[in-house]
Formats: sequence, structure tokens, C-alpha cells
Amino acid sequence: MKLRIVPARTGLEWTRLGVRIFWRQPMALAALFFLSMAAISLATALPLVGPAIALALLPSATLVMMVGAAEASHGRTPTPQLLLVAFRTGRQRMHAMLTLGALYAGGFLLIMGLSALIDGGEFARVYMGGAPLTREVAESGSFQAAMWLALLLYVPLSLLFWHAPGLVHWHGVPPVKALFFSIVACVRNLGAFTVYGLAWTGVFLVAGMIVSLAVALLAGLGLGAGAAGGVMVGTAMMLASMFFTSVVFTFRDSFEAPEPARPTTAPAPLDDGAD
Repeated sequence: MKLRIVPARTGLEWTRLGVRIFWRQPMALAALFFLSMAAISLATALPLVGPAIALALLPSATLVMMVGAAEASHGRTPTPQLLLVAFRTGRQRMHAMLTLGALYAGGFLLIMGLSALIDGGEFARVYMGGAPLTREVAESGSFQAAMWLALLLYVPLSLLFWHAPGLVHWHGVPPVKALFFSIVACVRNLGAFTVYGLAWTGVFLVAGMIVSLAVALLAGLGLGAGAAGGVMVGTAMMLASMFFTSVVFTFRDSFEAPEPARPTTAPAPLDDGAD
């Protein structure tokens, strides 16, 4: 496996492909994302260990969307069977994905623990859904300091796990090495990832303005808040699905797969979305 260095403009291409491939299979990919998030939400409801299990499932959920996008890129329809893709490619890779999940959960909980040293755990409780966010809490200096510390620490955690699920699943890289290769690839292609982030920020802003206009129109027509809420939730779900659809293209262009032949579900070569 060899790292690829891509020009900064590739970030725009990753965004374009995410949007384009999503619209090839919008219902299937949106359903796949919804089911992944639903599974994580159900895990959260488990007593005591639920939040930790939900965190551990996030790398697998990312992989589900990566494989789903790869399937859509090849003209195939992603199915709900992909929800178990992380656990159906052999015992060794299943254990590797479980290890990734445990490492992610441990890293995230460590970040929450460090933030708790600043504000006594208020931010962690709000973020994990254990406490309401009031105006008084939000304006607290210690709460804001804890929030920014958590955000700062989450960036390297995100980079560590960005490519790791794909490296484990498609290339059989051990979990710790996958984390190392992932963050190196992100840092070496920082220009492309910066453009990628800015491009998605633009997509979200434009979509937000369109939704705001749609909500105002619904209000002007006398329709209830339920309709406006449905539009906002549906748009958020669609945008999140598109974003996660694009992740596989960042992976494809950041690594050169080893020879001989790759697994049949490998994302390379992926269709570039051209008609």
C-alpha cells in the first residue's frame, strides 16, 4: 500500500463525487445512513454501557457508508445487508473493526474526561444528552473553555479514524497501523482536505438558506410547524448522507491499493460519476 499525495483542488472533486453518487441511489444511501444512526441510537439506550457501545459502533457505521457509496459508484444498489459488512469479512478483520471501535470509544471518552477537568463535566453531560443546554450554561466561561478544548482534541481523533475503517476492511491493515496511516494521509493531503471541508461548508450553507426559504414559504401558506420540521430533518439527513458518501473518495485517492487483486467490494477503481 502506497500513500498518494493529491493537489488541493481534489477536495472539490471529492465533494462533487459525494453529491453525484448520492443522487444515483438517494433512497438507498439515505436509508443506509438512517439505519446506521438508528442502530447507534438503540445502543445508546442500553443501561450503563450503552453510550460506550454506541461510540464503538461509529467506525463501523462509517465503513457501512463507504461500502455503500462504493456499491453505488459501480452501479449496484446498496442494501441493508451492508449494515453488517464490518463483521462479515472474516474473523480477523471483524476483530480489527471491534478493536477500532474500542479505541475510538476510549479516545472520545478521554476527551470528555479532559474537558471535565475544566467545567466539572457540564459540557460532557450536555453533549452526551445527560443534561439540557440552558442559556446560563452556554454562556458560562468554563463551559465554553471545555467545549473548545474538546473540539481541539477531537480534530486529531477524527483524522486518526478517517481512513482507518477502510484500511482495515479493504487492505487488511492492523488497527494501530491503520490509525497511523490514516492521520499521515490526512496531514500529507491537508490542502485537499481543507478545500474539501470548505466545499462542504458551502454546500451546508446554501442548503440552509434554501431550507430557510422553504420554511418561510410553508409558514406563509399557513402550514403547521410539523411540515417545517419535516423539511429540516429530511434535509439534514440528506446532507449527512451525501457527506458520508463522499468519504470513500477521499480514501480512494489517498492510498494505492496493493497487488494482487483486491477484495470484490474494494472501492478502487471507483466510478468518477461521469455520465
